[in-house]
Amino acid sequence: MSEPVRLAKTVVALTSCSRREAELYIEGGWVTVNGQVIEEPQHMITDQKVELLPDAKPEPIDLVTIVMHKPEGYDSDEGDKPAWKLLSPESRVTEHTDPAVRTLRRHFARLTVPMRLAPNASGLLVLTQNFQVVKKLTEDASKIEQEYVVDVTGTIAEGGMEQLNLGITANGWRLPGCKVSWQSEQRLRFAAKDIRAAQIESMCEAVGLKTSVIKRIRIGQIAMSKLQPGQWRYLPGFKRF
Repeated sequence: MSEPVRLAKTVVALTSCSRREAELYIEGGWVTVNGQVIEEPQHMITDQKVELLPDAKPEPIDLVTIVMHKPEGYDSDEGDKPAWKLLSPESRVTEHTDPAVRTLRRHFARLTVPMRLAPNASGLLVLTQNFQVVKKLTEDASKIEQEYVVDVTGTIAEGGMEQLNLGITANGWRLPGCKVSWQSEQRLRFAAKDIRAAQIESMCEAVGLKTSVIKRIRIGQIAMSKLQPGQWRYLPGFKRF
């Protein structure tokens, strides 16, 4: 049996490329060891079969932004049930507008969630490796409109819709620029800037309604589209919130 060596060193010998190019091949998911893709240049091998996949390119890995449909009961990032654990190649949904991105395990690491959802809420969640996206959704949160659909029970109080559109919560706080309308007999649509599930619950409580489902379907210009609970897609670089 041969002495263990770093996978990157083997790729250099296999392709006559530089060490940096070998690392880029591996990090880009272009190298297999006994048929399994390995993304860690430091991975140690002995006599395994190492191959380079067709169309391999030694290119730097771009930082990604992911949008997913967080199911109810999951935490946005930390907690016992973080939503990122649902990310996998199998749960990815591709659309014609999606960037041509190969799914890599490293895309699921070091993700930040700048606009969290409460565990009892579901819907559109943004997870990103890109500091610029984090900065945009953090510093400009008060300027970005969010849209929710909310299922309710009970009978709305007289003048309740006017109060909801004024953004008045049960404790008397007022949210500016709130737009609320009926979508059906049991479903309301909320569109407002810097609004959270707890505030929606409080607003509904103030007018005699109880929320059963709170789902975010849009952040700025980014819509959840047809993603089902647990599904995700890459956000194209040209998209803006």
